[in-house]
Amino acid sequence: MNSKVSVHKLNLFYKDFQALRDINMEVPAHLVTALIGPSGCGKSTFLRTLNRMNDLYKGVRVQGRVLLDGMDIYGEKCDVVNLRKKVGMVFQKPNPFPMSIYDNVAFGPRIHGIKNRKKLDEIVEMSLRAAALWDEVSDRLRQGALGLSGGQQQRLCIARLLAVEPEVLLMDEPTSALDPMATLKVEELIQVLKQDYTIVIVTHNMQQAARVSDYTAFFLTGDLVEYGATGDIFTTPKEQRTEDYITGRFG
Repeated sequence: MNSKVSVHKLNLFYKDFQALRDINMEVPAHLVTALIGPSGCGKSTFLRTLNRMNDLYKGVRVQGRVLLDGMDIYGEKCDVVNLRKKVGMVFQKPNPFPMSIYDNVAFGPRIHGIKNRKKLDEIVEMSLRAAALWDEVSDRLRQGALGLSGGQQQRLCIARLLAVEPEVLLMDEPTSALDPMATLKVEELIQVLKQDYTIVIVTHNMQQAARVSDYTAFFLTGDLVEYGATGDIFTTPKEQRTEDYITGRFG
């Protein structure tokens, strides 16, 4: 396995509560890794450790190591702003900015110093094409992003992320607020994007995990119970707790 992210003995505490316990995991490059498990099991918390989003919460302590291409992202030398450029996140609810479609996508590149209009035009078109949205919005780039449908807003958020040229995409239940057709479009997009990006997705939907992921990690009460190829996890899990969860006995 060619690992993009390596996690070693990761523990995370919210003040006195331990949310993650001794997590060891290799996230393969250019594949989709799904994180599954019941609510409150630690999967979203784990996702946020991969770009230090948990730093934004008071009282959080992290122990262990998370290596991105061999660099410890919790080490003193890590530039957190640059880390979040490399490792971007798509949230459960689409969160476009209250500005035009164009300005949403151009926002990140402008923050990082790109002012040339022609260059911005190229980035916006390339990012919207990569997010499978260009054909739907190319004639209304100056219109407000909040007028898009939920599924289009989520793909716009993905385009906004791609515009700053990340390497890893973190997706926290990216289709849970979408209808079935919009969900299908995002799932199809994930399959295309993994050719260029490493993707980690949190999902409550077992069928979605089976459809879109190459590897699956099952979390339960802060522990990584089982991790392996998705086909193996869903057909021949090694742990009884994994089988009980994916067959609907709890969760």
